[in-house]
Amino acid sequence: MAIKDRKALRRLTIKRRIRKVVNGTLESPRLTVFRSNKEIYAQIIDDKNCKTLVSATSLNNKLITKGVNKIDQAKIVGKLISEKATEIGILNVVFDRNGYLYHGRVKSLADAAREGGLKF
Repeated sequence: MAIKDRKALRRLTIKRRIRKVVNGTLESPRLTVFRSNKEIYAQIIDDKNCKTLVSATSLNNKLITKGVNKIDQAKIVGKLISEKATEIGILNVVFDRNGYLYHGRVKSLADAAREGGLKF
């Protein structure tokens, strides 16, 4: 695989290093974050059965208005993912930052998910 962008290659190597250690089970599934330039996505995944249990995104126009900045969008998505997870009985997760640095939008999503009741 040829990746020309140095930042993308760096993120991919960090992502692979994290995924060696972080695996989601049914008791504690994996909470993974994907961050694009405009949106943020979160999924809770059971890696043993290869299933996405819960997902939340900032694309939902009902929850997020156009005047909200990206960090506040990430907080809303974090609260939403924790609400959906507690509805189906998930309390413990392992956090997969997906190769991104733990600050900014990724950190605000994680903090909001912790405030919503998820433990990781």
